[in-house]
Amino acid sequence: MDLLPLFQSAEATYVGTKVRESLWMFPVIECMHLIALAMMGGAVLAVDLRVFGIGLRSIDAPDLEATLRPWLAGSVILLFLTGIPMFLSEAIKCYYSPPFWYKMGLLTVATIFAFTVRRQGIRAVRAFPNVARVTAVASLSLWFGVAFAGRWIAFY
Repeated sequence: MDLLPLFQSAEATYVGTKVRESLWMFPVIECMHLIALAMMGGAVLAVDLRVFGIGLRSIDAPDLEATLRPWLAGSVILLFLTGIPMFLSEAIKCYYSPPFWYKMGLLTVATIFAFTVRRQGIRAVRAFPNVARVTAVASLSLWFGVAFAGRWIAFY
């Protein structure tokens, strides 16, 4: 199934056209996207590093994960809300960009992983510390992959 017509239609939308033709909209949206990425990265790093005993030793990893879960969820929502108009403004470029496809694949896996497997792995930190560590490494790897692929889009 060829998705090019769908991507062409996406780029031709009102939002895509306005963001693309505006001098300031894309940079402002991208700044918000990067702020959301930093918030998400902070929430992920704090918990995943805590699993390894690094930082915030006064709080257990499961409690820290529960405390930061709203920040993680909010930042992921903001990433989607800002990513969509950026995508719409350059959908055809994205269609031909391997980094875009890597990012979308990693983003799908990382999001599902964060709200399912990772939560369970962090909760098991006392009973199964090695499982929690593997979960933390996988989590960090997935999110760094999403960020790297997203940054790579601009250079491809």
